[in-house]
Order: sequence, then structure tokens, then C-alpha cells
Amino acid sequence: VLSLCCEACKKVIFHVPSELEADTLVGRVDLKECLQSADFISSSDGNFKILEDGSVYTTSAVSLSAEKKTFSILLKDIQEDVQKKIHVSLVEEEKKKTRHARDTVLKRTKRRWGPIPSVMIENSLGPFPLQIQQVQSDTAQNYTIYYSASGPGIDQDPKGLFYIERETGNIFATRAVDREQYPSFQIICFATTPDGYSPEVPLVHTIRIEDDNDNAPYFTQDLFEFSVLENSKPGVVVGRVTAEDRDEPYTLHTTLKYRIVSQTPPVTPAFSLHGDTGVISVLLPQLDRELVSSYTMLVEVRDMAGQPFGLCTTGTVVIRIEDTNDNAPSFKQSQYETRVEENRVNVEILRISVVDLDEPGSPGSGAVYEIIKGNDDRSFEITTDKNTNEGVLCVVKGLDYESAKQRILVIAVNNEAPYMLAPHSQQLSQSTSSVTVHVLDVDEGPVFKPCLLRIDVKECEDIGANIGRYIAEDPETGNSEGICYRIPPGQCNWISIDEKSGEVRTIKVLDRDVGEMRRGQCNITVLAIDRNGKTGTGTIQVVIQPGNKNYPRITKTDYIMCRDRKPICLTAQDGDESPYSTPFVYRISDRSLASSWKITRHNDNSVYLSPKGDIPFGIYDIPVSVTDNGGKVGENYIKVNYCDCVTPTECTDGATPRAAGNVTLGVWAILAMILGSLLLLLILITICGCCGSGVMHRHVTDDCANHNLIISNTEAPGEEVMDHNIIPLQSTCDQGGYGIKTGDQQTFEMVKGRGHTLESVKGGGHQTLGSVKEGGGGQTMMDTCRYSYSEWHNFTHPRLGEKVHLCRQDEEQKHSEDYLLSYNYEGKGSLAGSVGCCSDQHEEEALDFLDQLEPKFRTLAETCVKR
Repeated sequence: VLSLCCEACKKVIFHVPSELEADTLVGRVDLKECLQSADFISSSDGNFKILEDGSVYTTSAVSLSAEKKTFSILLKDIQEDVQKKIHVSLVEEEKKKTRHARDTVLKRTKRRWGPIPSVMIENSLGPFPLQIQQVQSDTAQNYTIYYSASGPGIDQDPKGLFYIERETGNIFATRAVDREQYPSFQIICFATTPDGYSPEVPLVHTIRIEDDNDNAPYFTQDLFEFSVLENSKPGVVVGRVTAEDRDEPYTLHTTLKYRIVSQTPPVTPAFSLHGDTGVISVLLPQLDRELVSSYTMLVEVRDMAGQPFGLCTTGTVVIRIEDTNDNAPSFKQSQYETRVEENRVNVEILRISVVDLDEPGSPGSGAVYEIIKGNDDRSFEITTDKNTNEGVLCVVKGLDYESAKQRILVIAVNNEAPYMLAPHSQQLSQSTSSVTVHVLDVDEGPVFKPCLLRIDVKECEDIGANIGRYIAEDPETGNSEGICYRIPPGQCNWISIDEKSGEVRTIKVLDRDVGEMRRGQCNITVLAIDRNGKTGTGTIQVVIQPGNKNYPRITKTDYIMCRDRKPICLTAQDGDESPYSTPFVYRISDRSLASSWKITRHNDNSVYLSPKGDIPFGIYDIPVSVTDNGGKVGENYIKVNYCDCVTPTECTDGATPRAAGNVTLGVWAILAMILGSLLLLLILITICGCCGSGVMHRHVTDDCANHNLIISNTEAPGEEVMDHNIIPLQSTCDQGGYGIKTGDQQTFEMVKGRGHTLESVKGGGHQTLGSVKEGGGGQTMMDTCRYSYSEWHNFTHPRLGEKVHLCRQDEEQKHSEDYLLSYNYEGKGSLAGSVGCCSDQHEEEALDFLDQLEPKFRTLAETCVKR
């Protein structure tokens, strides 16, 4: 970088590149020639800074966009109040023509002035000023050159650490330098003409301070403390000492060596110190804390790799030997004796001491005592007093003089920490000691044997029954003489005890179903008092054993059985507990009823009651006996109303069932039957009169069922037996086709419009339905009457029921798929009963009951009946 001074102290021009980076030297201005006494220097442009020597540097990156940039340097002498200004212009230097790589031409350039870095010995003895180096410009032969420098410690006169001669360029040191403070210096050298022109680029010259071994090494700690377990093996690392040296690293001045100078106590060396790393290791094969508890060593560190002429420093290392349980405890005495009164509890009777060479207060010396013999009943207990390390022997359960006058105990001792066998030593046996405890006799009260007596009493035992005996003995005499007994008040008063004999008797009937006896047991405290007034206590536990006091009974005895003959479930209960309750055994007591009724087991409590075959409708009183598991028999009478109904509600509403041959009827039932018979006779006479007159002939539709409401229990598709041509026969008062009786047969016919008949023939106990042809010219007979629903039902139901009943006789109680099935009741029937009476269309007034039908049936009735 070249600078040109035009009109000194007024205008300076610098030729610079178009792009300048931050902290780039732009040039140098001779400020002293402009204003020698300037004490304030500033720049009008913040992008540039001015040093005291006149050097101009950029503070940030600068770009010359207009190929020229100007700013001013202001110089002030505050005391003299003098001010001068220098105008600085930056002009972009001309760009040289570039060539391609293939057109590059080597060009000879002028050699730069640049001395090699200088070296100055640290703490040099002079003489001062001491010449360090000379810098010289190659243009000195053409110009008069003045040299100057800038940097730390640089001054233009010998006042600084270094200075440079203006005319010769010689650099001098004014005094000795400490390398630890100034390892090196960088000096910027300038070569300028008297008018401020710089023909050379500033030179950066380095002065390195060569190290001198002037610092002795030192330890990083004043005192090193380590610890190691006793009996550690040789080679075990204890710790490491470290030292430092402020001289130049990686030289002999900082190459350190360690060694042990001395050891206290001065016995066989116990540790070794590695010379290079400072690691301390165990050397002695037997470190015994009981002999030497700690070691103090004086160690030395020396630089120059430990050579005698190196500098050295010493330090102190303390190594403490930690205790291990290598010494087993032992009793001071092998035998002890002590005394204690009988029945004393939680009392201290003896203290036992041991000897242990391990460190006091450590787990290796803490004693743990144990009774290994003579304490099978756990009457004694031994603990450790942490303050004295003694064993404290106590009685925790009362001793009995009469049982044993003395007790011999064997006590062993160990440490809290496990025993560690020292090297080259033999295993020691466990230390033991025997203790003889003498029991002293004391006058005692009576003692019950056992202290808790259980007495089992049968339930409902008689009052005053002898249920046991509970007595106590005098421990001194071993008998029960002179001892009286009583029960303190405030307890359950179930029993009493004889004052002299101790016999226990009941004072009330013990029933588990009454009051406080429901829990089944009671604990009663009994007192025993001897002649001296001393007392003893015992407990009687009275337990009431369940008995067979209740008869089994059937909870429900009234039932209604409809024509489906669904089995009745009988369930019994027994107030007794097992084993006097279930399982129950049921049996029909009456032989005649047992032939027509049967009982089938359901579970331990219940059975099913059902008829064996066809039986007449009526009310049956069936005696059923129930036997519990204890053999107690309860007699029960089951009332079964076998009713001609579909649902049980039909019979409970007052319908009279058909009585069986062996059922006894009351007076009111007989009167009701007589009145019903008279009413039925009157209706038959009226019907016969109407049929005989032949006046009221009705038109029969194709389907007779279209004008009738029929109750149907059939829930599965049945066989179609009627078509639109079926018409009813004439009544018995017309052509005699209805109710004709021949011999032991009775024929019912239904005449079809085409001349075919469907007849039901009963003969020899066998019933058939057949079809026969009608005689008499083949004309169709018009019938004004038809069969009622009840007549057909009474004829078909017993026959179908018999077949269904026979189907139930297999082992699994299942129906065959090709037979009719019985269904459960699925809803309440109509209040009007059967609507089969609608069959008789002669009596319009007989349909009044339709007015009381439920809403769902009114629409059906209006559709089926023509008023």
C-alpha cells in the first residue's frame, strides 16, 4: 500500500482496492509533523480508526462504490487550544489485466524485506539496551528512510520494553523479560520517507522469549490424604499425587519425577510411588491396622526429568489404614451365674462383656449375641448395649420354679460385619460362654390346666345338664385342695360352676336361634381362689353344636294343576344346619294316592309332583312326608286342585272343577250342581223346541269358523280337517243324526255338503274318527245346530293328554317330535271365559258378554258377529 502526502497536514491520498475488509491497514499518516503536541485524534468516518502512530485501519468492511472516498482526521491540543485537520482520500487502484491460466506468464518481482523471527533469552542479564534485530528496506538506497514500529511494549524511545532506531532500523530490548508474562511479541515495522511516503508494506516482526528454567515445580495440594483397607494385597492403588510447573510445556523444564523421601513410622516401606505418574500403591503384603493405624510420607517432585540440577519441591502424604473385621470377639469369662424369681417378666438378669481388637465403634467390633442352647421355650432374650458393647440378658417369659429350678444357657458372639481372615492366619472358632440361671421359688396362685377349656354342648340341652369340669391346681402342692371356683358377673349367663368341685352345668336351654346364642359360642372367665386368697384365672369356651330340632316342612301346600298337567315343584325347608338339613327325602304316605301320583327328584331341596296317568278333575289332598338328613320326618298335606282350565287363574276366579270319584263335595257345591243341572235342562228344552218347529233355519256359510270366536292353545300348525263345505248336522230333534246310540257305541256325525260324513265312534274303550256316506237319496241335510267347543274339547283332550303323558315316560322326560306338545300359560284369559257359546246363533241375547270384552277383542267380535 502506497501513500502520497500532498500539502502536508492538509490532504493525503491512499490507493486501495475497491473492497476492504475489517481491521485492514489502509496507510500511515505522519501526525507529529502536522501537530507535535496532539493529544486527541479522531476520524470523521466511523468506518476508520486512527492510531497514535498515524496508522489508519478499517473498523468494518468498506466498499468504494464511487471509486473514491474521503474523510478527515482531526488533531487537537486541548491545553494549547490548537486544532488541525488532515483530509484523507481513498482512490481505487487500477485493476490489472487478468490472463487465463494458459496465458499466465511468470514475472520477476522485487523481494520483500522480512527478517526472520528474533529470539530473546528469558531473564537475560544484558547488557541493556540489548540489540535484538535490524530491519531495513530495500528502497533505502533511493530514499531517506525513517523506521518506526507499533505493538505491545513498543515505544519510539528507550522508555518502553522495546524500541527501534529511526535511522538504522535496529530493534533494542531495554530490560529482561519474563516468559511466563510475555511468551512472545509481534512488532509492526514501517519504512517511510521524510515527507510521509511509505515505499514498503509494513512488516510484522515476531520476537519470541526463550524459556529459562526459573520456576520450580509445586504440588497441587498442601496435604494429600488417602485411605486403604488393612490386609490389602500388594499393587492395590491407594491414590495419586499431582504437581505442576509454570515453565514452557513439553520441555525438560516441565518434565517431572516423583519419589518418596521418608516414611513415618520408619518401618518396612509399606507403599511405592510411581516416578512418572505419581500413583501410590501398596507395597507391604500385610497392612495391620492394629499395629500401625496410619502412615505419613514426605514426597519430592523434581523437574529436568529428575536430574540433580533440576528444581524440586516436597509435599506431605497421609495414608490411613481402615479397619476390617480380622479379629474375632471373645468372652472375658467362659462361665456366668445369675438368679431370678419365678414369674418375673421383662427383667434384666445379667450383663456379659467381650474383647475385640478391631476399631471401636466400627461394624468390625460391634458385638452380636445369640443364645444357641437352652432357650427352646423362648423365655430368655439377649440384646447388645450400643454404648458399652455388652450383652444384656433378660427374662421375657415367666419361669416356673416347680417345673425347673435352674436353666443353663449357652451364648455365642459374632460381629456386625462378616469375619475376614487375615493373610497367613488360621481360622478361629466361635467364642461361647455358658450362663446358669437359678430360679427362686415364690408363693403363687392356683393355675388352671389348661388355661382355655373348650366345651361342646348339644343344642337344646336340658337345663342343669353336666357338660364338663374345670379345675385348677396349687403350683406348690400340685393338687386342688382348698381351691374354690366362681364366675365373675357381667358375662353371658349360659353356665354355672360348682364352687368346690368345679363341675360345669347349663342354666338355660342353649338354642342357636335365640338372642345372643346366635353366634354359637361364648368365652367365660373363671376364677380359682386358694386358702391364702391368691387367685388364678382360666377361660371356658362354650360352643353350641347344631342339633336336629326342627322338622322339615314344605313351604307351599296349595297348588292348581290345569289340564296340561304341568308338574308341581315342592320345596322344603329345615331350620337346622348341616348335617341335619339337606338332602331331603320325599314320599307319598297314602298308598292309594301313590298309585296315581309320583314324585321326581329335582335337587337336594325340591322334587316334582305329577300324576302318573289320566285322573279325573277335582281336588286332591296328598300326604307327603319329608325326611331330613338327620332322620327327622315332617308330614305335609299338599292340596292339588286339578282343574279343567288353561291357566290357573280360571280356577281361582270361581270356576267349579269336575270332581273325582273319591272327592267329597260340600253342601253348597251340591246345591250349585243341582241349580246348574236345572238351568241346563231348561236350555235343552228351549233348543229342542226351536229345532223341531223348523221355522228358524239359518243359512250356513262355507266356513263355519268365520262366525265364531274359538280359544286355541295350539301354537304350531295343525292338520286342516275342515273346509268351506263343512256344515253342521241336524239336531236330535230333527233327523236323528245327532246323539244316535247303538249298543255300546255312540256316533257323532258332521254332514258335508257333498254327502260325506265325519263320525266319531266310541267302542270297547277305543275311539276312532271315520268318514261314512250319507243314506237317503243323496240329498244334503241342512242343520240348524252345531257342536259346541266344550263338547269337542271334552272328547279330544283326554285322548290327546294320554298320548302326551305316554310320551313323557322316557328317561330324559322329553316329548317326541311327532306328538302334541304342552305349552306354558302366556297371559291372562278374557273375563268372558270361552266364547264357544257364540256357536248358537239363535239366541242373540246370549252375546251380551261381548260388551265386557277387552278393547283388543271388541274389533274382532264386531267383525265375526252379525247383530
